[in-house]
Amino acid sequence: MRSWAFFEGPIRHALHSLKYYRNVALGDVLAKHLVRVVQKLSWQVDLVAPVPLGRQRMKERGYNQAGLLAMPVAFMQNWRYSPQAVIRIRETRSQVGLSALERKENISGAFQADPSRVSGKVILLMDDVTTTGATMVACSDALRKAGAKTVYALTLARALPHHGLQIV
Repeated sequence: MRSWAFFEGPIRHALHSLKYYRNVALGDVLAKHLVRVVQKLSWQVDLVAPVPLGRQRMKERGYNQAGLLAMPVAFMQNWRYSPQAVIRIRETRSQVGLSALERKENISGAFQADPSRVSGKVILLMDDVTTTGATMVACSDALRKAGAKTVYALTLARALPHHGLQIV
């Protein structure tokens, strides 16, 4: 798993603008930085999948911010984009303010991947920000269970460890 930046300052502001203030054009702008990351890493990817939102958050927001980053990365790299490769099968509460253990428990078993889309493939799983990695681990587990050959994970930002949070 890799991230382009730390979740602070201008990056934090940009992601909040994308996520909460409908500044959807930022998806394309920020995705350009992620393309540089994957090009440096030389990952050979078959399919790009965003971390899915729950139904309620999707209804409220009208879009998936992870998809707004993942779609342009897939397009710029000429990789297949599949927003349905991983689906959320259980609604979860917001991870904001939860401890590392609470995050892991909250998200456990919340995702399922489609074997017809991912089996035998190298998947790039993308999200906007990661704190403990619990969401990425849960999605990666679902992808591997569905037969994915390899799962890479990429976020625009990662939180700085604080408040006793540890990466799990």
